[in-house]
Amino acid sequence: MSLFYPCGKMSRRAMMAGLSSLPIIGASQHVSASEAKMLKDPLFDKSKLGVPGPYPGRVIEAKNPALIQNGKRSREAIKATLAKGMQELTGADDGVEAWRSFFEPGDVVGIKVVPNGHPQHPTSPELVLEIIECLKSAGVKTTDMFVYDRYKGEFMAAGYQNILPKEVRWGGLTPGGGPQTLLHDEEHKKDPIAGYDRDEFVHMNLIDNGGDPKDDRNFRSHLGLFVTKVVNKIIALPCLKDHGSAGVTGALKNMSHGSVNNVARSHGTPGTNVCNQFIPEVVSHPVIRKKFVLQVMDGIRGIYQKGPFGNNPEFAWDYNALFFATDPVAMDHVEWQIIDAKRKAMGLPPVASTGKLAQDPLGTEGFDVRQPQHIALAGAIGLGIFDFKSPRGRRASINHEVITVS
Repeated sequence: MSLFYPCGKMSRRAMMAGLSSLPIIGASQHVSASEAKMLKDPLFDKSKLGVPGPYPGRVIEAKNPALIQNGKRSREAIKATLAKGMQELTGADDGVEAWRSFFEPGDVVGIKVVPNGHPQHPTSPELVLEIIECLKSAGVKTTDMFVYDRYKGEFMAAGYQNILPKEVRWGGLTPGGGPQTLLHDEEHKKDPIAGYDRDEFVHMNLIDNGGDPKDDRNFRSHLGLFVTKVVNKIIALPCLKDHGSAGVTGALKNMSHGSVNNVARSHGTPGTNVCNQFIPEVVSHPVIRKKFVLQVMDGIRGIYQKGPFGNNPEFAWDYNALFFATDPVAMDHVEWQIIDAKRKAMGLPPVASTGKLAQDPLGTEGFDVRQPQHIALAGAIGLGIFDFKSPRGRRASINHEVITVS
């Protein structure tokens, strides 16, 4: 069996003509199976679990000076901060009740980590272990938990496989190398996390540099089979980091670039950076919106320059906080402000003013101009609340609450 999905003998022009009778989401996106179903479903309720979820605009920042000290993270401090933060987000009487408002026995849960900040700031292994304990308290079986990233190689390089309980499964949507459009059919038969779904995709008029515009595969980003078929809920653990093309990388980029293939087309060359378009369009897919039910951002450490990778200790700092939200837009706008404040303190320009053709005081920028505006654009299409102060009160605004845990 071919590991590429077949285009058949129909020309792309004929295929487009046939698709033209279907409903369209956005100007540049043809509909997948779930998108077509959603458009006909009057019960699609954005207020329930999913994006933006039951707490649109609400972001809890739980600060605890004991989260990391002298380079050592404290599981006890993480445990206490998780409980308090979840109570504040949900209004529950205790941490266990808060977790049970999101998860219940029978759920199959993905835990989406961000390993590529290793060694300075990947998703903290101690946080992952405490999240597992919290899910257990809500009645989720460890055999129904999967810790994963898009790239299995980056996951293993960060060493998560060495610290997880043996019952918890782990891996990556992309198990090995190969072209970005590879679907990994055979690997999925052996590994439930590997591979991509032929029927669920996001179509955009964007292709990677050098891609063949006559091959429709280059216009699609397919969702991971793990996301569409295996789990019913996902908790995301993004990190407090800047990003050379997206400006910052938080909840939204973790959802988009961590859920689909063919992501290189979003920032393939310095001059073809289109994260502003790619990230909101991918996160808009109904399967992604439905299954990402909770965001816990790891702000124990942060990276304010040369992210998302963690090879430069001079650009990392201890922030000692965890963030809680169901709204990825609100969470990311809070993160954006924190990153910019740190950059200002260190004599660097705001992320939106940074790039090879903008401000580049260190001479290290890789893209013409960074694009943190993907956060505002995601808010504009209903993926969350962007404004801290709505003009004349016409729209909902972000409620960013800072609490201290000791």
